[in-house]
Amino acid sequence: MRKFAFALARVTALSAIFSLVSALPAAAAFRLLSAHEPTIADLHAAMRAKELTCRQLVQMYLDRIEAYDRKGPALNAIVMVNPNALNAADALDARFAQSGPVGPLHCVPVIVKDNFDTVDMPTSAGSLSLKGSMAPRDAFQVRKLREAGALVLAKSNMAEFARSPFETVNSLIPGHTRNPYALDRVPAGSSGGTAAAVAASFGAAGLGTDTGNSIRGPSSHTSLVGIRSTMGLTSRAGIVPLFLNRDIGGPMARTVADVVAIFDVIAGSDPADQATAQERRPASYLSSLDKDGLKGARIGVLRQMVAGPDSDAEVMQLFEQALADMKRQGAEIVDAVQVPEIDQIPASGFACDRFKHDLDAYLAELGSQAPMKSLEQIIASQKFHPSLLKLLLDSQAEPPLELNTRCQVYAENGRRLGQGLLKAMDDAQLDTLVYPTWNNPPRLIGDLNTPHGNNSNRLSPPTGFPALTVPMGFSRGTLPAGLQLLGRPWSEPTLFRIAYSYEQATRHRRPPASTPPLP
Repeated sequence: MRKFAFALARVTALSAIFSLVSALPAAAAFRLLSAHEPTIADLHAAMRAKELTCRQLVQMYLDRIEAYDRKGPALNAIVMVNPNALNAADALDARFAQSGPVGPLHCVPVIVKDNFDTVDMPTSAGSLSLKGSMAPRDAFQVRKLREAGALVLAKSNMAEFARSPFETVNSLIPGHTRNPYALDRVPAGSSGGTAAAVAASFGAAGLGTDTGNSIRGPSSHTSLVGIRSTMGLTSRAGIVPLFLNRDIGGPMARTVADVVAIFDVIAGSDPADQATAQERRPASYLSSLDKDGLKGARIGVLRQMVAGPDSDAEVMQLFEQALADMKRQGAEIVDAVQVPEIDQIPASGFACDRFKHDLDAYLAELGSQAPMKSLEQIIASQKFHPSLLKLLLDSQAEPPLELNTRCQVYAENGRRLGQGLLKAMDDAQLDTLVYPTWNNPPRLIGDLNTPHGNNSNRLSPPTGFPALTVPMGFSRGTLPAGLQLLGRPWSEPTLFRIAYSYEQATRHRRPPASTPPLP
């Protein structure tokens, strides 16, 4: 019955969406399409009004990639464009003409991080050692996107093996990925390529991965929305792992509604990922898009993640303004919530390097065609960025996972921290906890010494709790900043509701000047 209700809700939601957009006059749909940053709903409206074909849409994004990724601002965000993109678009157009949209993401061009397996393009995780590696099947999330009608447009650049939260650089392609809002600054890591590409409108939305920061950090640095979901709600199957006990894949987009549209498709159990066996999700997340969602919401301010001697004054001002904006929309702001475990458990208590174990297992799944069989072979090949040498050697030296006492300590500290967070939220009857995604603006490219202000790795990965970032404005006039919402396990509908209400009330998102509309 649950599966039937789920399928029925999907069909009902899809019918409602396309009934709405089909009623729009052609001129209105054309005006929607002419916007620099059309949403998924805008694109579907234009298709229904017959002002846009899937091929035209895909060609528009391909033109932008051609103009801005290696040329012009040279964002360096794309590893490879799907050579079958236009053929796939033609097939979607043919099916649309015959029977209507394939699914709720019909012809939504998606940018996919280079650590998601795709059967039609190599998956290298940004490493020369895995160049040309072809997976036998799509990652679960990629497969779900295609089944919903989405089109995988390109693979995006990433920090090699997702090892850096601070910059996006690797051995596969030369140079750093640039932040489209400030070309001399980073889009963070490791999903910086997806972030820069989506922010610059190289695609309608994207997929990234988050082991500590790498969906929320790059999203914050490029004025995007991104979510790290509850551990066990989205499948990790077919994603090149960093630390499998922390890895999450998920959407990054320019609006909350677009993130929810993607998330509604990819969330759910997968027999290939045992962590998802107990997943709990509603029939649809689309009902979370409530403009009045802040009314009566109890928002806890986690000052332990805000104040500090290195926090940037302008980012702190943006955060205080965000609190005022939420209060003005009817939220109850509960200030200075204290979670003792945050101060009691040192950062070293969350160290668990299982990269060798998890990567070797992934490479074994590739079978005889795998270009490398183990981390040991990768190190011997020397086909990786020099900055990774110590990290890889340290990972290789780790004891077997079952004997790794630091991983056992990590698990226990994660449970303890989660209990502390739940107690604080329950005692104050909170819907969410809030703090800046970063306490500092994006760093200059090459700068790894000034304060980074990364708040994303401290709470959500160790506990497995969901966390979402939404734009909260710009410091220095042009440098994006993000507001992070942390929730209880399985509380994604609450996070979406609050984030959407805040986004609709503030409208902080604006496109980067470095990648304007093409003539």
